[in-house]
Amino acid sequence: MSPFIRRARQGDWYRITEIRLGVKENVLSDPRRVTIDHYIWFRDNPGVWVWEETGDILGFSASDTRDGNIWALFVDPRHERRGIGRPLFEKALDVLRQDGHRTAWLTTQPGSRAEGFYRAAGWTVIGHSLKGELIFHGVLSKE
Repeated sequence: MSPFIRRARQGDWYRITEIRLGVKENVLSDPRRVTIDHYIWFRDNPGVWVWEETGDILGFSASDTRDGNIWALFVDPRHERRGIGRPLFEKALDVLRQDGHRTAWLTTQPGSRAEGFYRAAGWTVIGHSLKGELIFHGVLSKE
């Protein structure tokens, strides 16, 4: 079965949580900060998007149309460096574009591979969060 990106469904919460809690960088310091209610809102509104391959979810992304934030972009550590993150990132950006956003932002841990990923995508660090994360800003127009 070929890999594809699809919108997350109700039963995907467990696997998405497993991926989020299994990452080696940008570790969630308090797993209670991301609840089932958060997931349900994102799933039902702008959408959580998953990379599915041979019946298994290998990564996911979500963007927040309320403020232009990339809320999540994570790949199962066993499947990193296979080109899964880039299409999931683009899907999250497309959701924001379709909602009328021209720019987006996100935060990530300094010195992480994610930092290099976002810099390579042309995003710019515009500051630091209260938790010391880098705040990135990106332009969404494809002009």
